[in-house]
This record gives sequence, structure tokens and C-alpha cells, in this order.
Amino acid sequence: MELRTLRYFVAVAEELHFGRAATRLHMSQPPLSRAIKQLEADVGALLLVRSPAGVTLTAVGTVLLDEARALLDHADRVRARVSAAAGVATITIGILGDGTDPGVARLAADFSRHHPGIDIRVRDTDLTDPTCGLSAGLVDVALTRAPFDVTALTARALRTDPVGVVLRADDPLADRDGLLLAELSDRRWFQFPQDTDPIWQSYWNGGRPREGPVVRTVQECLQAVLWNGTVGLAPLGHDLPAELAVVPLTDMPPSRVVAVWNEGDTNPLIRSFIEIASSAYHR
Repeated sequence: MELRTLRYFVAVAEELHFGRAATRLHMSQPPLSRAIKQLEADVGALLLVRSPAGVTLTAVGTVLLDEARALLDHADRVRARVSAAAGVATITIGILGDGTDPGVARLAADFSRHHPGIDIRVRDTDLTDPTCGLSAGLVDVALTRAPFDVTALTARALRTDPVGVVLRADDPLADRDGLLLAELSDRRWFQFPQDTDPIWQSYWNGGRPREGPVVRTVQECLQAVLWNGTVGLAPLGHDLPAELAVVPLTDMPPSRVVAVWNEGDTNPLIRSFIEIASSAYHR
């Protein structure tokens, strides 16, 4: 198995949609489909079930997803250590959530213009690690959302976004102009895995324990709402499928977009990244 093919598989498994995965990987869909079919041939088992309703993982696919994530994380660590030993000027950026955020686009353009020739690597992460691999040593700096445990980390606030609840469009509450958290107390909420940062989990649960299906990615969150009538929170301003709606929560503290790095890290590229990010998100 090639690492590139495993990255393709992880993207499809997390997005549960070939089109979205192809967009995330900056490639067209036909070669992505061919790569997954070849991977299934190499493994000797079906990994994904394709249907008009979307894509689902088989039992074998679920096992491979866990192993592929671990293998790719290890490969990233190896690459970072080798680059550091070789003295290559490089920075690895972890990004959580929507890479189409205009703040990210401005930051990418500005940073590339200020640092031509620098090897910039981007690690797209799911919702179970708000540090985007920073705590595990996989990235140098992270663009993410607070709050979460920032022990041994330093955070710079870049923007705040109001938060709403995502509902099915036919939900009785979907046409409201605003809601209170108490009005959702009898609903099932999507959950992150048990080992997820408890501060992060509590925030996206509206400050109290909830019950509901476990999710890891934005697409899994949306599918949980669509298929199960589950509710969950999301920053306002993101495009949603027509079948879903988002209603502002009037008593929910806003979500803070932050840049985070390891406390005491003196890498000048990180300091420059933070200053450029502060400017890019405030215009």
C-alpha cells in the first residue's frame, strides 16, 4: 500500500462522498475512484459500499481507517524529523474544519508571498483533536477553534463566530429566529469519541452531558442530523445542504478561531505565521 493511496482512502472514509473527497484532495473524481478500487484489490476485500444515498464503510474499511490514520501520523512525524535534521526550512500547519474560510485563503496567500521557497505542509484534521496534531508533535502551528486544554500551548485569538444549532429543515424548530439551549434538552446530540478533549466536548455539547451518535468529521455530523434527527452545534455562516437548517443560539458563547503553537517554540516561521494570521483575519 502506498501512503498516497491511504491518504485518498482516509479522505473518502471521512467525507463519505467521493466528490467532496476529491475536492479536499485537489484532484478529479475518476482517478480517486480508480485508486480506491485498486486499494480494495490489494487488500482483497470491499472497503466502501457505494449507493445513491452515499458511501458507507464496511467492517474491513473501518479497521483500515484506524490503521491508516495511525500509519499516516507516523509517516508525518518521520518526515518532520528528517526535514529538521536536514535543515530544510519547513512549516507544518494543522487546520480544523472549513478550509474554505476566507480568513484561511487570505492567510495562505499572504504567508506564501512573505515566505517564498518555504516548504509549507498542511495537515487537515477531524473534529476529535482540536489541537490539529499539535499536542502529538505532528504540526508546528494550528488553525482551530477554542476552547480546549491549552496546557503547554499558546493561543492567539483571530476571530469570534456566533454559534447555532443544526437541524433538519423539516424540524418544528427550524423556522425559529433564535433558540435557547434549554429548548434542546430533550434532543439527542452528536458526540465526539470518549477520549476527546473534555473541554472541547463540553463546549460543543452546550455545557452539559448529552447522548447521541458518535461522529468524527463535519460530514458525519451533518449525516447524523439528516438521518437520525440528531442536533448539534456549528458556527454560523457555513453553507449547508438544503435539507438542513441552522438556527442561532441566543445563550451560547461564540466560537473563537485561534492560532495555537507550542509554548516556548522560538521558530521564527511560527512567529511570522501568527502575525500574518492576525492581519489576515482582521480585514
